[in-house]
Formats: sequence, structure tokens, C-alpha cells
Amino acid sequence: MRSLQLTALCFGVFLVQCTPAETRLELINLPPGFSIEIYAENVENARQLARGDKGTIFAGSRRAGKVWAVIDANDDKRAEQLRLIDENLKMPSGVEFRAGALYVGAISRVLRYDNIETRLDQPPEPVVLTDVLPDKTHHGWKYLRFGPDGKLYIPIGIPCNTCAEEGFGLIRRMNPDGTGLETYAQGVRNSVGLAFHPQNGQLWFTDNGRDRLGDDSPADELNHAPERGMHFGMPYCHQGDLLDTEFGAGKNCSDYTPPVAKLDPHAAALGLAFYTGKMFPAEYNNRLFVAQHGSWNRSAKVGYRILVMDVGKDGKVSNKRVFASGWLQGQEAWGRPNDVLVMADGSLLVSDDRANAIYRISYSAPTKN
Repeated sequence: MRSLQLTALCFGVFLVQCTPAETRLELINLPPGFSIEIYAENVENARQLARGDKGTIFAGSRRAGKVWAVIDANDDKRAEQLRLIDENLKMPSGVEFRAGALYVGAISRVLRYDNIETRLDQPPEPVVLTDVLPDKTHHGWKYLRFGPDGKLYIPIGIPCNTCAEEGFGLIRRMNPDGTGLETYAQGVRNSVGLAFHPQNGQLWFTDNGRDRLGDDSPADELNHAPERGMHFGMPYCHQGDLLDTEFGAGKNCSDYTPPVAKLDPHAAALGLAFYTGKMFPAEYNNRLFVAQHGSWNRSAKVGYRILVMDVGKDGKVSNKRVFASGWLQGQEAWGRPNDVLVMADGSLLVSDDRANAIYRISYSAPTKN
């Protein structure tokens, strides 16, 4: 299997300017005491991240059709090896790790690579856990997360801007061996981010609002699904209080579960993670980080940043604010944050599928004068 040393290389097809991401990190704004650096380069179209038991970082991709292993063998907080686990897959954006195995979501299929961290040089042929998921590529790329119930949760986006099609607009879950596939939540347009609250194990997820209702409507959503069977409104109601112009006739938004927080319209809220590390100041414990990938069809671009907010066990969100920004300069975006992952040392990894990079955000208490 191909192994690459990580060097300064950029892919012009994905970058506004073909400039290594490392030379642009000085543009990133962070709170005092925080710093950002390159963890890995050349991770083509890096999307969802997952961490193995031995510290290997796995990254899916959407456009590239590849799954990567990113290795920091000498523990200097910067990866020195990039290994290709598989390629020529169909939008393998979603990755997850459990009990020694790597799970990959590739549109209609969920694949499992057993004992992967002992086989990085010669990855095994994957076990196909299921191949019965919808095969539509529009909003079809996956984000995978295991819940505290031991089940693998899988969003199924709708194959359109807004429509009502059977078998879409769902969050589903299944056992690790692919059995027991069932629907957990409905009315979800396009979720590319799942996380479970560290204190009560309840599901939280982002959802991207529909297009073609103007620059400022509807909002992206942060949703809370503490139990099975909830309906979040799509395609009938958006952002909890806005009936759809086509599908909303005769419907009432009060019949559906509203978001716990409205996020910037068209900013494409994707990966999210609760902070469970020990590196950041204590007030960050259990705070929620959300990556905003950035708008693609808004007259003035928004997003391209990371939000942070307080989330209570009661499901209430407060103190929502920007944590990291600078990937958007004026109306030119040099990077697009996609996912966030808390590391064992408490630092935060951020994938960037435009700059083909993974960043590491760390904290050191400011020196007192």
C-alpha cells in the first residue's frame, strides 16, 4: 500500500490560490492562549476524522474517493506519514473507529476494515456490512458515529434541494455487524455531523437548511434527539418556524421538533464534537465545537470558521460564538473547515477539504507579566 511522506504540496483544483496551508495559518484568529499549526498536509479532500486506539487518525474524502491513515509515530504532534487505506470508493466521506476496526460510509455501503492499525502497510479487504442504503449521490455522502448504545448512526440526506421521498431525510442506526438497521429520526435534510453528549449520551446533530429562499433564510440547524422517533420538520417546516413554500401547505410547524439553536443560513454547519479533553481551560468542558464549511451559493460568503457554545444536560444552548476564523478573507476562501476531533492530549484537530490539510489547535496559558 502506498505510503507518503508529508511535504508541502497543494492541489490547485481545490485551492483558490495554490499556497501551502501552513503559510496561511497566521490569518487564523483564536482566543488568547490558543494556537494552530499543521498536523498533516496532502490529505486530499480531508473530510470526517476518527481516531484509532493506537493514535492513528483516519480521514475520509468526498471528491477523492480515498480513505487515509495519518500517523504521528514519534508523538511530536505533527504527522510524518500518510497511508492510503483504500481508493476508488464512492464518496467515502464518513469514517469511524471501534474495537480495532475502521468503519467507512460510501453512499449505499458501510464497510469495515478489521484490525486496521496492525495492517496499515497492507490494509485488508473490507467487510461489507450493508449495501442497502440509498445510492443517490446528492446529499448522499455519510457521517458516521457510534453511540453509547453501541450502535452505528448514519444520516441519509435527501436527494434534492427539498422534496419528500421515501427512505430519505433520516438518521438510521445499526449494530456493528450490520444487522438491526432501523430509523432513529426523521425530517432531516442533510446532516453531516453527529455527536453524543458526554454526560447523558444523547444525540446532537447539525442539519443544513434548504436553498433558494434567499441569502438569509432558512437557518442551518443544531438539533437534539434524546429519543427515537422524533421528526425535525423537513420538507414541511424549516428552522422550527418557517413553513416550506411548496410542501408546507396544510402543515403546522408546532407538529415537529424545532432546532435547539439556529445557525447561520447557508454556512453549511458540518462536523461537531463535545470537548472532553483536559488541555483547554476548565470552562470548555463539555462545550460543543461546530465546523462551518462555508456557503457556496450566497451572494456574500458566510461560514468558513468554527463555532463554540455551551450545551446543558437539559438541551439548552447558550453563549454561542466564533472560536476560530480566518479561512475566509474578504470574499476569497482559502480553506473550508469540515470536521473537528478531540485528541487524547486534549488538543483539537480540524480537517480542511479545500486546503487538503488537518490542523491541530492547542492551548497554553498566557504568560503573566
